[in-house]
Amino acid sequence: MTDYGHELRFGTFLPAEAETATETLRLARLTEELGLDLTSVQDHPYQARFLDAWTLLSVVAAQTSTLTVFPNVANLPLRPPAVLARSAASLDVLTGGRVELGLGAGAFWDAIAGMGGEVLTPGASLEALEEAVGVIRALWSTERSARVDGTHYRLRGAHPGPPAAHPIGIWIGGVKPRMLRLVGRLADGWLPSAPYVPPPQLAEANRRIDDAATAAGRSPGDIRRLYNVAPGQAPLAGHPRTWASQLADLALGEGMSTFVLMVQAGGDGVLRTFAEDVVPETRRLVAAARGATEAPAPAAAPEVVSVAAGDVPGAVALWDESQRPAGPVPGTPLTAAQRASGQHLVDVHDHLRQELEQLRDLVEQVAAGGMDVGRARSMINTMTMRQNAWTLGTYCESYCRVVTTHHTIEDVNLFPRLRAADPRLVPVVDRLEAEHHVIADVLERVDAALVAMVSRPDGIADVRKAVDLLGDTLLSHLAYEERELVDPIGRLGLF
Repeated sequence: MTDYGHELRFGTFLPAEAETATETLRLARLTEELGLDLTSVQDHPYQARFLDAWTLLSVVAAQTSTLTVFPNVANLPLRPPAVLARSAASLDVLTGGRVELGLGAGAFWDAIAGMGGEVLTPGASLEALEEAVGVIRALWSTERSARVDGTHYRLRGAHPGPPAAHPIGIWIGGVKPRMLRLVGRLADGWLPSAPYVPPPQLAEANRRIDDAATAAGRSPGDIRRLYNVAPGQAPLAGHPRTWASQLADLALGEGMSTFVLMVQAGGDGVLRTFAEDVVPETRRLVAAARGATEAPAPAAAPEVVSVAAGDVPGAVALWDESQRPAGPVPGTPLTAAQRASGQHLVDVHDHLRQELEQLRDLVEQVAAGGMDVGRARSMINTMTMRQNAWTLGTYCESYCRVVTTHHTIEDVNLFPRLRAADPRLVPVVDRLEAEHHVIADVLERVDAALVAMVSRPDGIADVRKAVDLLGDTLLSHLAYEERELVDPIGRLGLF
């Protein structure tokens, strides 16, 4: 788990079409009215139906008083970095420090060429981006003159200024390994989009950034992790009641600390839900988890039997379900609002169940491919099998972190409130917390099996057994928790 401790921030990614310009400005004002922190627009200067990004951001800034504005992300090949540096600093001065700089290496090169821009190879575009960061920072410095000698961009005694009102962050959008290493070396933030970098891929990307930062003598915590998210797609999948838990998982487990909601024209409903329901709950969950100064004291170990996990060498045995305590008998039927509150727990659990089924399916796919490893003659077949195994490892590690984070949130936030609200629930909550420790042991077994899989051709068999044990343990635990807690959560209004 990685939590860089950054303050959570939330914002919007607004449409930039000229024909809905009035609507975009209204959504920007609504973003501020709802208490969010920042807003952004895309930058595609070659797209005739789009407004110019910097002009639009300037008007948005003029019509708001607290929102931070930034391009998501600025198209470097069509915006000379020296001019971009002065544009950002000037708008920062005019807004009293409400500007950040999202920056990209460029895409859609035919369209860029049509606007007179230079077409670059992937390697050259990365080199140009690195030089551009140097130019921008040089013109934001307090030196008397700035000199940068690069292949693509140069400064020959230019005078820095005007000084920005605050230290502007450079947030780079990019997903390829070389780009991630550049982020680690030079950037103030990483700005991916969930449709292109789904949650299971964040861990590996962040690892590359962190390794590059450490190698450059920087702290990985110096780099803010931002995430453009879209309703209906992970991490905003499923019912909106589950969104806060999913975002909290990413904040605590992957270090993502700024979530930017992609909003369409007329998207008031989803924006209000995000700002009024999801954002406060995400803040509360993360604050509760961060506020735990030490791990919760282990509860008494649950009764276990010795038969459930015999086919997994050294694995912990599952508990005796017959020894689980029961809480108070439900009273009068719940109201609709109370049922919705209790249903939130089920929605979160359903997400865990769905991801578990995907994990199991991936294990079976890798296992099926591994059966033919002895007959694999071509390099491409061998590489495919290795890639499948790597994908399984990444997905599995991500799922284990999600489960661990969910249990941590319950231990430090939900369970203490249940104990305080109804003493009759104490035995149930103690048992559930103890089961979290057993599941943590099972997750360790999964991790160990994944490590062994790298060095042993038949290691997928142990991964399959470990994941099967995790599935049996976790599904049993989720069902017990729902049986005992959905009604009390609804009556007490704890979600």
